[in-house]
Amino acid sequence: MTTSANTAGRTGYRRSAGSPRGEARRRELLDRVTDDLAVNGLVDFSLRRAARAAGTTHKVLLYYFDGADDLLAQAVTQLRERRIAGGLAAAAAGPASRPLADRVRAIWPALIGEPSRVLEQAMGLVMYDPARYAGLGALASEQYLPGLLSLCPADWPDRRKLEVAELILATLRGLLIEWMTSGNTAGVAAGLDALARALEREEAAG
Repeated sequence: MTTSANTAGRTGYRRSAGSPRGEARRRELLDRVTDDLAVNGLVDFSLRRAARAAGTTHKVLLYYFDGADDLLAQAVTQLRERRIAGGLAAAAAGPASRPLADRVRAIWPALIGEPSRVLEQAMGLVMYDPARYAGLGALASEQYLPGLLSLCPADWPDRRKLEVAELILATLRGLLIEWMTSGNTAGVAAGLDALARALEREEAAG
């Protein structure tokens, strides 16, 4: 991608973001590209493919986004937001007194839903080429942690909430990789059981 294309994208994005109408249009385009990404994945992602999915041209996309990598990063971020919303909705179901371990277990089906492979592939790209794809993973923890923090008992100190939320996030990430790469469902179930027991002990400690 040339410097002129980068500059045009940034300039266009700033103009669109300053207008409510332009921002609404940008969100509409991003929604369509995100829908396509969820179904068709990362392979062969390009501005032209994204333009077809959005029902527009690649030049229009360059007005609203800073090139293909920027658009991909924003679509991955939005796809992750959808996954988090689904997981938190499942965790919030049931009585307010529901144990933390049960709430975390309820998140798992949302994590392994339709977009999961795309999102984990995106993290793989970050590890493969961090210089180019850092944007795909830069916000991941920032997106996940607030929801996990909200699941912790309200009377816990902030430091304790953060420690437990980080434990949950790291464990679920590892189990997701195991689930996708090995197909070892029994091992994943055992890992979830171990995480649940750890959370039960943590909550019982008061």
